[in-house]
Amino acid sequence: MNYDEIFDKAIDRLHAEGRYRVFIDILRNKGKFPNARCFAGHNGPKPITVWCSNDYLCMGQHPKVISAMEEALHDVGAGSGGTRNIGGNTHYHVELEAELASLHGKGAALLFTSGYVSNEATLATLAKILPGCIIYSDELNHASMIAGIRNSGCEKRVWRHNDLAHLEELLANDDPALPKLIAFESVYSMDGDIAPIAAICDLADKYNAITYCDEVHAVGMYGDHGGGITERDEVADRVTIIEGTLGKAFGVMGGYIAADQKIVDVIRSYAPGFIFTTSLSPVLVAGVLASVRHLKQSSEERIAQQANAARLKQLFAEAGLPVMQSVTHIVPLMVGDPVKAKKISDTLLAEYGAYVQPINFPTVPRGTERLRFTPGPQHTEEMMQELTQALVEIWDRMELKLAEAA
Repeated sequence: MNYDEIFDKAIDRLHAEGRYRVFIDILRNKGKFPNARCFAGHNGPKPITVWCSNDYLCMGQHPKVISAMEEALHDVGAGSGGTRNIGGNTHYHVELEAELASLHGKGAALLFTSGYVSNEATLATLAKILPGCIIYSDELNHASMIAGIRNSGCEKRVWRHNDLAHLEELLANDDPALPKLIAFESVYSMDGDIAPIAAICDLADKYNAITYCDEVHAVGMYGDHGGGITERDEVADRVTIIEGTLGKAFGVMGGYIAADQKIVDVIRSYAPGFIFTTSLSPVLVAGVLASVRHLKQSSEERIAQQANAARLKQLFAEAGLPVMQSVTHIVPLMVGDPVKAKKISDTLLAEYGAYVQPINFPTVPRGTERLRFTPGPQHTEEMMQELTQALVEIWDRMELKLAEAA
């Protein structure tokens, strides 16, 4: 058995398909983001503008967040000391869980080390606890949700994206006596569309199902207090479990669920992904706590971000660039070819100092490869104009077709 040959072939396949991932080597400029320094392929750091960060509101740069983290570091040190059960249950963790429960109007919340872990651990555990559970999963759900459903070992049904008729058809065909869980996202981050949450809850009520809503691309971003689409649409009380991240709009790291006390206690007590891992550093938790509290009171960042997203969509459309229709802060630009998407990304970085990652299979279906822009509140009109012009020049150079100017 030639192990090296097998590994080489696996990597070669990715290169041949244009799907080999290259991680950028950068440092963000504190207080000046989206400006950053790129170290890859240069004699010294090259100034760049970041266009694909999930730190949507630049809260990772906010003075309140940095100050809270510095204070915690000097107060309690760096690490948490272990799992929540042994030594890692600090007062910061307790305070943040109470704040997140309040944000979503739930009885309790539970912190995880990442949004991926919170999805995987919660979905896998729930389905194992509920005898004979069937999970109904939107076909565009995130890989972490798919992993949790798979690891649960339960029956699953995949319903066409946001297709309520198909979801009801699947629900109606199954035994009414069996437990049912409908899993979906609020904002789908690759297309930028939104789930019909109220209508999904109507079906859940009709067929006696519980609901699980992944709000990772919406918490902090929508609602008067940053509670996500469920807050904006006034349906948070109808969703059984809301899951979110602390590493996107809140700007730090971690994941969580919010639900009633009983469900949270079950996950806390049974989920291996929670029980057997070191808890988040109190330094990180202190930063998130400051971020959540700030965004509960301030809509300034949300308003500026939405305005910039709308403006960038407008500029792309006016230039004839193939911007996809999106009702959210996500600005996807369709390319449809993995090699070309990578080439555009590389050219933007090397020649124009603009960084955006190509999005390829399996994140999106083959043939729908794209660039995904996430303009934040600190991107300027000049930056957006320069980016648009750069893309038009690259489109022309690569002989890609522009649409009629909008």
